[in-house]
Amino acid sequence: MKRVIVVGSGIAGLTAALTASAEHSVTLITKGALGMSNTRFAQGGIAGVMFDDDSVNAHIADTLIAGAGLCDAEAVAVLCSEGPARIRELVSLGVAFDSHEGEFAKGREAAHSYPRVLHAGGDATGAVIEAALVERLRASSVTVLERTFLRDLVLRGGRLSGVDLQDADGVRFRLDADAVLLATGGAGQLYPYTTNPSGATGDGAAAALRAGAVLADLEFYQFHPTALVTTGNFLISEAVRGDGAVLRDATGTRFMPDLHPAAELAPRDVVARGIAATMARQEGRPVELDATALGADYLAARFPGIDAAVRAAGIDWSREGVPVAPAAHYWMGGIATDLDGRTSIPGLFAIGEVARTGVHGANRLASNSLLEGAVFGRRAAMAIAGDLWRPAHVEGALVASELRPLGTTADLPPFSRSALQQLLWASAGLSRSADTLTSASRILDGWSALDLPGETVDNLEDRNLLALGRALVSAALARTESRGAHTRTDYPATDPGRAAPILLTDDRAVRPLDSTFSREALPC
Repeated sequence: MKRVIVVGSGIAGLTAALTASAEHSVTLITKGALGMSNTRFAQGGIAGVMFDDDSVNAHIADTLIAGAGLCDAEAVAVLCSEGPARIRELVSLGVAFDSHEGEFAKGREAAHSYPRVLHAGGDATGAVIEAALVERLRASSVTVLERTFLRDLVLRGGRLSGVDLQDADGVRFRLDADAVLLATGGAGQLYPYTTNPSGATGDGAAAALRAGAVLADLEFYQFHPTALVTTGNFLISEAVRGDGAVLRDATGTRFMPDLHPAAELAPRDVVARGIAATMARQEGRPVELDATALGADYLAARFPGIDAAVRAAGIDWSREGVPVAPAAHYWMGGIATDLDGRTSIPGLFAIGEVARTGVHGANRLASNSLLEGAVFGRRAAMAIAGDLWRPAHVEGALVASELRPLGTTADLPPFSRSALQQLLWASAGLSRSADTLTSASRILDGWSALDLPGETVDNLEDRNLLALGRALVSAALARTESRGAHTRTDYPATDPGRAAPILLTDDRAVRPLDSTFSREALPC
């Protein structure tokens, strides 16, 4: 029996903890209350081949197309082929997906060739999954530490040996482990406009970066096209467009049909950029999501959560448009892993949004994120038992870079989380260029050289966001092309010669990265 620590309580962390608890002693760490995670806020659903007239090959093809040439084909095959079994397991654990005439109700989202998205509670899929898994976890042998913050990873002899933690009272302590699974989610708080909850500050990715782990694809941040602009960037699910809602500019004209054959169901990066360009032409005014053709009864029944939020904002969306704008939503990049969640540090696993498994490439296919958490959460938990460490793989890596040495800036603006968020939105948001990225890099280097005060969780989160923002900008500078969610105005074309991941490690890594990488071996 091994001592296993799981950090994070979304679908990936809960799946891993429940699976591992069958053979190991498991402790689950969560920064907030158990049940509060990005998973809880997932509206659209979970994609999977659950119908006879669909196929795994079709799901694979859709995922690869959305990934804009940067997916790991083997990882995508694992995701799509193992996904149906994981969905059936969720059902056995108590997840009640919506049904229609005795079958799963079908939902359609952008870039899917088939309506294979399952949903629960209308638009509360994540919350329903989270509740079912939390109920099972509380009845299991897993020890749960709530309101406990991950400060750092502990290494001995080049292998992960535990975690440094801080509780709600500020007390620091250490837990030893034979294996640590990071499932800490993304870092939407890098940006001022995000659909993520306030706790999405990239704590696991930043700790892994400090420990010397290899990260990849950090330049690819997905911006959801339709966040409600009047109420804290509340997400208006893509499923609303999948059911027939359209986007209109200030004159009431649909603009997406002129930008892509799939119009409102184009890949998310295309729709988000289309909205941003339209907003720029109309002096920053948001566009409107027009769902009036769906009718009040249908909207209330199919999207009860969204219906309540929109009406709370004073909008009757059965009669008028909903003002929407893009917001940071999902990080395709993260800690580089193999197909079982292993990272470049022995004993350290990464699963869910914090991981770069290769399934999302440059642009995640809608509703593949919950599936990824379930599939790779289970695979990582099963891999612990074998006690076989194989280094993480990243196929055909394009660039191996370290973060530059810290520097200073003569006229450095004061650091704050808000200042960091605004800087990244302006320089590393929907559009980037060498000039804006280089300017941001100098400021980020200067801030990183400061001795930032405080040991509160907020202070520690700020440092994590700063480290990850610096890494994101470094990767965005290195990718001199436009691909998927990464758009360079100075390199507007996609370069076939750059269809490979960009790897990055912190300059404090124990061993510098070599310029040669393969699927079989990364430096450790």
